[in-house]
Amino acid sequence: MRLAELSARSGVSTATIKYYLREGLLHPGRRVTATQADYDEGHLRRLRLVRALIQVGRIPVNSAREVLAALQDEHMDRHQRLGTATWALPHGPEPDETDPATEAARRTADELMDRLGWRCGGTSGRPPAAPAYGMLVTAIAALSQLGYPCATEDLEPYARAAQRIAVSDLDLVERYGTPDEQVEAAVALTVLYEPVLLSLRRLAEAEESRHRFGGE
Repeated sequence: MRLAELSARSGVSTATIKYYLREGLLHPGRRVTATQADYDEGHLRRLRLVRALIQVGRIPVNSAREVLAALQDEHMDRHQRLGTATWALPHGPEPDETDPATEAARRTADELMDRLGWRCGGTSGRPPAAPAYGMLVTAIAALSQLGYPCATEDLEPYARAAQRIAVSDLDLVERYGTPDEQVEAAVALTVLYEPVLLSLRRLAEAEESRHRFGGE
């Protein structure tokens, strides 16, 4: 297909495609003239992935390039490739190490990781901490400062629920056949399903409140 068809089928403008080509995010097409090239289904699949990374995931171009490089790294297994993509997503603020509440929050987060048997936290001896670990520490510190419950036993039910959701997440990712498609799905579903989770939680809270406190 020519560039115009690639644009039409992908929903990405020709100017954006040319930008991705210049930045090395999309491999060049087969040159047919000095000014024209042909593109194939591989370009279309890779373009969908690049769009998911940059437009949906809001991942910077340099980070997107690292994700794409990871896909080509035969030394990385599927877990590492998916992790490279989801770790590149924007995350919340890092813990404020000058805040006395941060140290206590990190101890709580580590205790929770140990109780769950999760290895993605920051305790010494574990693999490098996932960016979401820092978000968790920041959130626990904020809860503590405002006097809201945030002990390990308060957080564990949320973590167990998240564990069940993770199974559904990965089940969805595994519906896709190629590594490119799975990384695209991991990024897009992480970003696009978070509003679904938030809305369902609020609807469930409203329903539970109706059952507990309503007059019906």
